[in-house]
Amino acid sequence: MSAAIESDVLIVGGGPAGAWAALAAAYAGARVVLVDKGRCGSSGPTAKGFVALWNIPPGPAREEAVRQSFANGGCLGDPEWMRRVLAETHRRVDQLVRWGYRFPGERAGLPARVCLDGTAYLGRLRRSLIVAGVRILDHHPALQLLVDAEGVVSGASGVQLRNGYQTWTARAGAVVLATGGCAFLSGGAGTDVDTGDGLLMAAEAGGELSGMEFSSAYALAPVGQVRLTALGDDGNAARVVPAPDLALHFATLYDETGAAIGDGPFGSRAAAFEAIADGRRVYAALDEIPGPLRTQLTASALAPRVQLRPVLEGTVRGTGGLRILDFDCSTTVPGLFGAGDVTTREPITGAVGGFGGQGGAWAISSGVWGGAGAARFARGRGRLGKVRPVPGAGLGTDASIDPRAVVGLVQEHTLPLRRSYWRSAGSLRDSIAELDGMWPVTECDLGGDGPERLRAREAAALLAVARWTKYSALARTESRGMHRRTDHPGEGSDWRIRLHAGGVTSVWVHPEQRDPGPATPHADLTPA
Repeated sequence: MSAAIESDVLIVGGGPAGAWAALAAAYAGARVVLVDKGRCGSSGPTAKGFVALWNIPPGPAREEAVRQSFANGGCLGDPEWMRRVLAETHRRVDQLVRWGYRFPGERAGLPARVCLDGTAYLGRLRRSLIVAGVRILDHHPALQLLVDAEGVVSGASGVQLRNGYQTWTARAGAVVLATGGCAFLSGGAGTDVDTGDGLLMAAEAGGELSGMEFSSAYALAPVGQVRLTALGDDGNAARVVPAPDLALHFATLYDETGAAIGDGPFGSRAAAFEAIADGRRVYAALDEIPGPLRTQLTASALAPRVQLRPVLEGTVRGTGGLRILDFDCSTTVPGLFGAGDVTTREPITGAVGGFGGQGGAWAISSGVWGGAGAARFARGRGRLGKVRPVPGAGLGTDASIDPRAVVGLVQEHTLPLRRSYWRSAGSLRDSIAELDGMWPVTECDLGGDGPERLRAREAAALLAVARWTKYSALARTESRGMHRRTDHPGEGSDWRIRLHAGGVTSVWVHPEQRDPGPATPHADLTPA
């Protein structure tokens, strides 16, 4: 049994980027359907804690933030994109306030509107979607894109996981992918839904990626269950949430001898990863969290210090994703738009991740722009003709390979610090050989019926993303931002260029300038 759905704009993904995209498309007069793998408003990383927000009022401070972001990002960002994101974010934060959202601690005179309570934020967005007339389909993961005879994206198909398993097909004049990044099932809070599905769907339709080498973002997470109590506006405990990376980012870190690690938050993190890789234990002093975060978050039945472990966040907190062409967040595939972590964030973060709130700002801005762009595109298409699904890996009906075997191989080559945090040509080529060797099996022998079909598709997506990250990392023979090559530890001035990637059966990597000439090292970046 299959359900047929019709809309002007289809949004795939129900996190903040998808919600903002749906709202923008609805406000533009489009009929909007939003499908989510989980429940829109309560799944994904944002729902699991507090979120920093790059929100700076107009003035000298905003220009200084642009300057610093460009420099910190290894000069791979774009100041014009940064200014637009800051302006859009500031406007939408005002809109949130008008809707009744209360920023944590604002009454107490803390820095205003730079930290979001994820659960309250997503709850407010879901209510706004309902008011705007958006049709929300929870537990409806998408598996394939649909295209017309000219290859224009015209919807998606997938499965319904609740109330009896069935398939669904949604035809639409345009699609916004907001499926999030890929954390390789590392166990990070809320990242179980971030398996790279949207990246694979787009690439199978001919989409290009960018910045996939900047995928080695790790978080420091407590060993075991450590929880923090979030304070309401009145200063009383409102609820208990998992200890967020936002708070740990500002905690003082110590090794097992009691000596402080590193200098500053970023230096501390780097030193912590080195210590853990050397077999030492690393601890965070939660009672030393400074200023506003100490007021917003109070330790509940905690020891003064808690042991930490590294958790790979991949492209969720990293940078790489779908290449976008313009300020409407259109991709290289007609009819397909992107928003949030599924897209590259190089224009605003460069070679580093969104640790300073850029990720939250990008979700808002790209969502608004992608939703509005999709609505305009759909208006100009007219009546849809025949559509067909894009063939893809992991969609066979007969499964002779267990998805867990694919996932296990991917995690072996992504999760350890020695594989993703520190890289070398030798380790990268070793990973590429094993991952490439698995891919033909994935295309032919991975699939299933019912919920197993989703597990198989996720395994294929994890494998595809791992391959793109390894090929891109091998092509960039320098260290820049979060990309670290032990065999190329320096940053090269001639590498101030973005790398595009793509391909499914055969992966390719090219510089942004297709033919830079023989005088540069970028003439051929595709590994032999």
